[in-house]
Amino acid sequence: MNPTTEVVHAANALTSWISGVSTEIEKLSRDVASRLERNLVGKSKVDRAALAGLDEFPREFLTRNTFAVGAGTFFAAEAVEEGGRALEWWSRKESGAIGRLDFDVTPGSHRYYDYEKLPFFSTAAATGEQTLWGPYVDFLGFEEYILTFAAPFSVHGNFTGVAGCDIRIKDLEPLIMPSLRLIPGDAALINASNRVILGNSGMYLVGERIKSGSADQQRMVLDVPHLGLSLVYTT
Repeated sequence: MNPTTEVVHAANALTSWISGVSTEIEKLSRDVASRLERNLVGKSKVDRAALAGLDEFPREFLTRNTFAVGAGTFFAAEAVEEGGRALEWWSRKESGAIGRLDFDVTPGSHRYYDYEKLPFFSTAAATGEQTLWGPYVDFLGFEEYILTFAAPFSVHGNFTGVAGCDIRIKDLEPLIMPSLRLIPGDAALINASNRVILGNSGMYLVGERIKSGSADQQRMVLDVPHLGLSLVYTT
C-alpha cells in the first residue's frame, strides 16, 4: 500500500529535522578532532593540556542548538593518559546557564558510569559511524527520557572517542509532534530496536517496543544514514 500524502509529508519533515541534527553532530566531532590534532602534536595520549580550548565546541553547540540539553566528548580509555579526564560534557541548566556535568568514572563505585559499554559509544567505536541511542531513562544525569546522538572521531589515525549531544524527549516533543500529527491515524517515530521515540497517540508510548507484522501497521524507513529510524503508522 502506498503511503498517503500526509505520511510522506510527515516522513520528509522528520527526515529533514533529524538530518540537521546529524549534520551538527558531525561538525562537533570534526571540530573536536581538529583541535585535538593540534593539541596532541608530539603526544600519544590525551592529557589535561590537550583539552585546552575543547570546551568552546560543546558550549557553542548548545548555544546554537537549543533543542539539546547536553553536549561534549567521551574518550576511549586507551586514548587517555593515566589520571586524565575521560570525558568533557556540558549541560544546560534550568536557568539557561551552561556548565560542566561530571560523572563518576571510578570502576566499582556506586554510580560508576561505564560509558564505553553503552551503545552510543560502543556502536560508534565498532562501526565508525554516527549512532543514536534511546529513548532511555538517564538515571545518572537528568533522570528522564533522553536521546543521545554521537559520532566517532580519530586523532592521528587512531579512534579516540565520540562527540555527541543529549536531547530530552520533552524538548523533542514540540519539535517533531506537529509532523506526527499530520498523519490522521496512529503514528510514531521508531528507533532501530523497534522502540518508540515519540508517538502521536496513546497507542505508541515512549520507550515501548512495538511488534511488527500487524496487518494494519505500515512502516516507512527514514533516509537518515546509520541511525535506523522509521515512521510507523496504522491504516
